[in-house]
Amino acid sequence: MKTDLILTDKTLQLYRYPAASQHKSEQAWDAADEYLLACLSESEPSQTQPLWIFNDDCGALGCALSQFHPNWINDSFVSRLACQQNLQCNDIDPSRIVFFDSLSLPDTPPHLVLIKIPKTLALLEYQLWQLQSSVTPDTRIIAAGKVTQIHTSTLALFEKYLGPVTTSLARKKARLIYCQPQTHQSQPCPYPSSWKMPQREWLIQNHSNVFSRQQLDIGARFMLEHLPQEPVDTAIDLGCGNGVLGMALLESGIAQHVCFADESYMAVASARLNVSHNLSAAISQCEFRVSDCLSQILPRKTHLILCNPPFHQQQRITDHIAWQMFKQAKDALHRGGELRIIGNRHLGYHHKLKRLFGGYHQVAANNKFSILSAIKR
Repeated sequence: MKTDLILTDKTLQLYRYPAASQHKSEQAWDAADEYLLACLSESEPSQTQPLWIFNDDCGALGCALSQFHPNWINDSFVSRLACQQNLQCNDIDPSRIVFFDSLSLPDTPPHLVLIKIPKTLALLEYQLWQLQSSVTPDTRIIAAGKVTQIHTSTLALFEKYLGPVTTSLARKKARLIYCQPQTHQSQPCPYPSSWKMPQREWLIQNHSNVFSRQQLDIGARFMLEHLPQEPVDTAIDLGCGNGVLGMALLESGIAQHVCFADESYMAVASARLNVSHNLSAAISQCEFRVSDCLSQILPRKTHLILCNPPFHQQQRITDHIAWQMFKQAKDALHRGGELRIIGNRHLGYHHKLKRLFGGYHQVAANNKFSILSAIKR
C-alpha cells in the first residue's frame, strides 16, 4: 500500500478514510493531484491571498498546501473526515484549513482556485456557477482531472460560466485546465432540478450532486412497492439521497419520526427541501443529519432502517461502505428492529446479512434487484 506522496519540499503520509479500510492497491491521491501540485511548485501561491480548493477527495491538496491556509470546499463529509485524518497523520495544525460544505462559499474573493474535476458533471456545473459571483479578472483558476474526465463538454462549462480556457499536455493520464474568468458572466443557476413523482404527486427537487436528478431511480421505485407495513415509532432513511423512501414512511404513517442521513451535504439538503415542500406538516417529525453512515448518529436506537447501500465512494468501487452500514445498523436497532435493504442481486448482500444478523428474509426480487430484511434478535 503506497501512502507517501513525495513533493519537492515535503513528504506526506496519506490514507483514504477510514485508514483501516484502505485496500493495499489503493492510494489517497492520484496523478491529477500530483500534476496540480507540480504546476504550483513552479508558481507558488501567495501566503496572504485567498486560496480555494474544490473536491479534494482525501485531503492531498489541503495537506500539501496547508501553509497557505486554504478554504476547502466539498460535498462529501467522508472526504472532509479523510482530510482531517491526514492532517493529523502529518502533524499539521487543523486550524490551517477552513472547511465549507458544497452549498456555501467563503466571503472573501479568491486569488487562486483549484478544482479537482468531480465524478458528477452537474456538480462541476454548479460549482462553476457559484464561482461567477466570487472571482475577479485577477483570479487564477486551475482544474485537474483524468484525461478521461475532460471532454469538450467539460471545457464548454468553464467557458459558459467563467471564461476562456486552455489545457495542458497530458501527464500520467491527467490533464490541467486553465481558465481566465470574465466579470460579465452571469448565467442562471440550473439547480436544484425538479421532476414530478408518479403516483404520489410530489415535486422532487435535487441539488446537483444527488443521484437520479431527473426521475425516480428504478431501485427506489421497486423499494417503494415493498415497504414494511407494521407501524414503528422511529426510522432512519440511511443514504437518503433526495429522501423519497423516508417521505413514503411518513406519508403512509408507517413511521412517526424519520431521520434522513447521508454523507452528501446536497443529499441531506435535498431531503429537507422535499419534505418541506411535499409534507410540510410532517417536518417536525423529521431530522436531517450529515453523517458517515451512522457514525454521527449512534448510539441512538431506532426501530426500522431503510437502506440502498452505495457500492462506490467517489471514483472507486468498494464494499466497505455496505459493511459499515450493516454493522452500524445492527448496533442502532432495538431488539426486534428491522434493517430492510435493496441492492443489485450480484452484490451478494445476503451473505453479509446472514453473517451479521444470523439470518435474513427475501422480501421481493426481480431480474435486477433483491430486497432483503434482517431482524435484530
